[in-house]
Amino acid sequence: MASRLHRIAPSEITPPEVFFNRRRFLAGALVAGTGAALGRAGAAVVPAAAGAPLAYSLDSADSVGALVHAPGQDETPNSWEQITHYNNYYEFGTGKSDPAEYAAALQTRPWSLTVSGEAEVTGQFPLEKFLSPYALEERIYRFRCVEAWSMVIPWVGFPLARLLKQFKPTSRAKYVAFETLYRPSQMPGQRVPILQWPYREGLRIDEAMNRLAFMVVGLYGRVLPNQSGAPLRLIVPWKYGFKSIKSIVRIVFTERQPQTTWSLAAPNEYGFYANVNPNVPHPRWSQATERRIGAPLFHERQATLMFNGYADEVAYLYNGMNLHEYF
Repeated sequence: MASRLHRIAPSEITPPEVFFNRRRFLAGALVAGTGAALGRAGAAVVPAAAGAPLAYSLDSADSVGALVHAPGQDETPNSWEQITHYNNYYEFGTGKSDPAEYAAALQTRPWSLTVSGEAEVTGQFPLEKFLSPYALEERIYRFRCVEAWSMVIPWVGFPLARLLKQFKPTSRAKYVAFETLYRPSQMPGQRVPILQWPYREGLRIDEAMNRLAFMVVGLYGRVLPNQSGAPLRLIVPWKYGFKSIKSIVRIVFTERQPQTTWSLAAPNEYGFYANVNPNVPHPRWSQATERRIGAPLFHERQATLMFNGYADEVAYLYNGMNLHEYF
């Protein structure tokens, strides 16, 4: 399918406090021995405590670019501080700042992932081996929370489709399910039955194979911080944020639609698909507009775009579906 995205080079929309030096190669990598290809890389000016720099390419030939450029919208990426100190990660508490406060206790090394179900290649894999085939790239995506706030975030990672193809899903694989780490000793929110732990999410296989779906290992050119879902998380930019599961330890290929955490908790509020749709309100608030985090106080809310602005790339996935019924 030919792309109709308006491409914006990351260097064109990076905020003033961040710059990319294209003449310099980053010596750091996510994990020693990952084998990630070292392309033209950029050094992001972020706090010293932000973690090691990643080796990645700003201009991957396969990159879908940064954003759909929407007239009248401020698409400046949010700052490191905003992204890492205002988020939902109930494993560490229900407050927006709780993840930043409590996630430092999470040990992300060693880490392994289990792949099972309807695939030819299954098993348990150390993170290093799991990541080794993939060159990293930067993608700047809109992020829209179901709570009607939004950000613009520069992620570093690789297409989900590349990962899934490595495991050779069979023709019976209609869905792919994901599971977050369950470790109450380091994730204090899991000691409280706010949700059914561990956190689970899933996608239809054709959604997962769409080139916008992205596996993330970094942020602003640095190793992904714990509060943002380290060491490995999913980003599905046309869906509400709760679909973008964090700290993944399990991937399952399945013939049946998997149960997902928020759909189990409140099925009348959080559907399996969770596509951003300004025409379908949440039972307790409108989804027609959103508040951009970091916007000045009393700043006018901006209109929410269908599929979060990525309709040209993903609307075909839902042809013939009633998007009010399958929310």
